[in-house]
Amino acid sequence: MSRATPRVAMPVALTLTATLLGLTSSPAAAVTPPRVDSSALIRSAPVAPPEPTEQSHLCNTATLTRSTAKPTAAQSMMNLDEAWRFSRGAGQRVAVIDTGVTPHPRLGRVTAGGDYVSGGTGLEDCDAHGTLVAGIIAARPSSSDAFAGVAPAASIIGIRQSSSAFKAKNNRRDDSAPSVGSGFGSVRTLAHAIVRAVDLRATVISISEVACASSAAKVDDRALGAAIRYAYERDVVVVAAAGNVTRDGACRSQNPAPAAGDPADWGSVTTIASPAWYSPYVLTVGSVDAASGAPSDFSLHGPWVGVAAPGTDIVSLDSEKGSSRLVSAQRSEEGPLPLIGTSFAAPYVAGTAALVRARFPDLSAREVMDRIIATAHSPGTGHDQRIGHGVVDPVAALTAELPADEKARPQSAPIAAPAPPTPPDHTARNVAIAGAGISAAVIAAVLAIALPHRRVRKLDPDEF
Repeated sequence: MSRATPRVAMPVALTLTATLLGLTSSPAAAVTPPRVDSSALIRSAPVAPPEPTEQSHLCNTATLTRSTAKPTAAQSMMNLDEAWRFSRGAGQRVAVIDTGVTPHPRLGRVTAGGDYVSGGTGLEDCDAHGTLVAGIIAARPSSSDAFAGVAPAASIIGIRQSSSAFKAKNNRRDDSAPSVGSGFGSVRTLAHAIVRAVDLRATVISISEVACASSAAKVDDRALGAAIRYAYERDVVVVAAAGNVTRDGACRSQNPAPAAGDPADWGSVTTIASPAWYSPYVLTVGSVDAASGAPSDFSLHGPWVGVAAPGTDIVSLDSEKGSSRLVSAQRSEEGPLPLIGTSFAAPYVAGTAALVRARFPDLSAREVMDRIIATAHSPGTGHDQRIGHGVVDPVAALTAELPADEKARPQSAPIAAPAPPTPPDHTARNVAIAGAGISAAVIAAVLAIALPHRRVRKLDPDEF
C-alpha cells in the first residue's frame, strides 16, 4: 500500500455524491421514472472489492463542539421519549450501507456485513460517516448525556461500500460502473451490498449515498435498480438520502419547481439521483432545518422525495476505534465542520421504520412506508418536491389509526419544528394559595362577628 497522505476533510455530513456517467452540459432531456430491469440483478457477487485497492488518504476524524446535556433540536423534533412508549425497535436488523461502522459501546453488538472497499469486514469506518448514521438509528441512551438513536433496541449490520480514503491501485473503474463517493465505490458495488444486506436478513436498509447525473446523461444503474426491487420484493424497507446540492459535488444543479400542468413533477427534473429516484421501491428522504422545520437549501429536490427529516444540529457516535465519545463536527484544516446533510436525515427515517416494524410485525415493507408517509406532517398542499409528503413523525407513525384500505396521503398539519419548553404547571400551588386565602377570610369574618358578643367566664382556682 502506498503511503497515505493528509487530506482536507470534506464536509462528510453532505451526502456522498458522484457522477453516474459524468455530468454533462447538454440540454436537459425529458425525464421519466426509471424502469427496473430485473434481468440486471447480480445475485451472488463476491463480498470484496471488484479490484485491488489501496488507502490514499488519512482517515477523517470528528470532534464534539457543543453540550450534550439536553437533546438536540433534531431529537426534540422526533419526540423520541414519547415514541419509546410504544416501540424501541426490538428485533429489527438495520443494515447501514455506507463507509463502514466502527463498533461503539452505545451500539451494542454490530454484525460484520462485509467490505467492498478493502479487505476488511465492514466494521472499519475511515470516513467518519457510516458510524454517525448508525448512531442516529440505534445508539443506546446513556445517563451521562441526552443523545440516543431513534430505535435503540434495534441491531446494526455494518457494510462498507464506499470510502473517500481509498482508490483502485490501477485507477481502473469496475467496468466503467457509475461511481458513488469521491473515492472508491460504485453503483455496481452498491447493488451488491443491497443484495448482501437482504441475504443477512436485514429488515431495514439505510443508504446515505447518492450518485447524481444530469438528466441528459445516459445512466447505467440497472443493477442498482434491480437490487432495490429485489429488497422490496423480499419485504425489506429501503430508505435512501435524497442527496445534497454542492458546488464541488456531482449534485451541482438544483431541480427547479415543477411547471404548471406537470402534476407528476418529472418534466422539470434537470438532475437525477440514484438510488433515490427508484421510488416507490425506496423511501427517499429530504432534509429540513432542525430548528425551524423549513426545507434545507442544500437538499436535492425531486418527484421521488417521499418524506423529510432533520438534517442539521446533528450529534452522533465517534468512529475512532475504542472511543466512547459523541461528536458533532468533522475536523478540517479550516476548523470543525458541523454535521449537516440528507445523509443524516435518512437514518432518522430508517430508525422510524424499525420502530414501526417492531410495533406492527404483520405490516409489509410497502405498508410500513405508507404508514410513515401517511402520518408525516406537511403544509397540506400535497406532494412537495422538497420534503415529499412532509416531515416524519415517529409518534404518529406508531399510534395513528389508519383505515386498512387507506392510501398514503399527506396530512394537513404544519411542519413540526421543536415545540418550546412547556412552562411549569402551578395550578395546584395556585389553588392551595387561593384556598388558604379564602379560609383566612372566613375565619376573620367569624371572629369579627363573634368576639364582641362572647361571654367571659371567670375561671375557678381549680381550673388553673
